[in-house]
Amino acid sequence: MNIGDEILKEHSLQQAKKIASYAIATPKLFSELMDCFLSPDYRMSQRAAFALGHAVDLAPLRIMPYIKTLVYQLHRKDVHVAILRNSLRILERIKIPEVLHGEVIDTCFKFLVDVNAAIAVKAFAMGILDKLSNFYPEILPELKLIIEDKWEHETPAFKSRGRKILKKQIVK
Repeated sequence: MNIGDEILKEHSLQQAKKIASYAIATPKLFSELMDCFLSPDYRMSQRAAFALGHAVDLAPLRIMPYIKTLVYQLHRKDVHVAILRNSLRILERIKIPEVLHGEVIDTCFKFLVDVNAAIAVKAFAMGILDKLSNFYPEILPELKLIIEDKWEHETPAFKSRGRKILKKQIVK
């Protein structure tokens, strides 16, 4: 199977899962999927992001050599929102190396206050900040303030994620 050809052949959940299952078999195949994810081809990278998210769900350790690459993707302005969304989704689900905590925290806060950021991007950013607050409880007041400040103008999805985080913070 050629991962790039399969990605471009069809865009569906079934196809993404098929590619993900294939790509996790070896580091070389996973690297091919990452190459597609990093492709300058808009459609290729968008579809690869979907498959990559599923691959990491199946084999989380495969992404570890590429964590810095994922974080770098968060700073790009020339990528499809799927790249941002899936990069954040992955970072929310894995152990982020401590050396990247500061950069990830800063980037997630920037997404939260960006009025143009997609709701899924904001939701995953909130999840990452919530997770990292276990190591850095001093970020909680800022996170709480942003959630409360944006509450009236945000979507039900933002409010749902924000409500869960605020409830957890009350218990802490």
